[in-house]
Amino acid sequence: MTGFCDRVWQRTTELRAAIHGLPFNRDLAAGTLRTDRFQFYIRQDAAYLDQYARILTLAGARGPDGAILRLFAESALEAVAVEQALHGSYFKQFGIDPSAPTDPSPDCLGYTSFLLATAYHDPWEVLLAALLPCFWLYWDVGTTIARDAAPDNPYRAWIDTYADPGFGEAVKAVIAATDTAAQSASETVRGRMTTAFIRSCQYEWLFWDGAYQLRTWPVA
Repeated sequence: MTGFCDRVWQRTTELRAAIHGLPFNRDLAAGTLRTDRFQFYIRQDAAYLDQYARILTLAGARGPDGAILRLFAESALEAVAVEQALHGSYFKQFGIDPSAPTDPSPDCLGYTSFLLATAYHDPWEVLLAALLPCFWLYWDVGTTIARDAAPDNPYRAWIDTYADPGFGEAVKAVIAATDTAAQSASETVRGRMTTAFIRSCQYEWLFWDGAYQLRTWPVA
């Protein structure tokens, strides 16, 4: 019998294929992604990370034991340290002022608002499922791109960050925690976990697509 994570991973096969096939990810893998699109992505990703790290700490605080608290506290610290270093290097490369405020795009705000609402209003198990795609999909995309990307790919630092074995170990730990949480959850809660996992995968698709389209708010 497969676990919860295996089942939802298979449930999202077509959606994940669509994520891999997005023009943003295809161009990033080829090293041909337009700089303005990557700049847009990096700024939005930094805005997303600011909220995501806070939500990770909420997940740890709401967890059932100290092991879960440590897992998510360490994940939050790692996310801030590693991804801020990644963002900082690209900000410097592109001449972006890191202190300049970034208006979250519709996709970024929608995603973080969904996660925050889940953190405050849904069972902890549902929050865990909602947080998992950001770990798992980035590892999946990063390792897939890393197999074919040229060493001189201008986005190599991004690729190496998410293909790193250390990041993979963190992903596996969150997968294991999610499977454990699902085992003791009711059928109703597992259904809500599935819905939350799929919705976050859909937001990941929107986030990457929004960066490629340079999608911003309608003019007031």
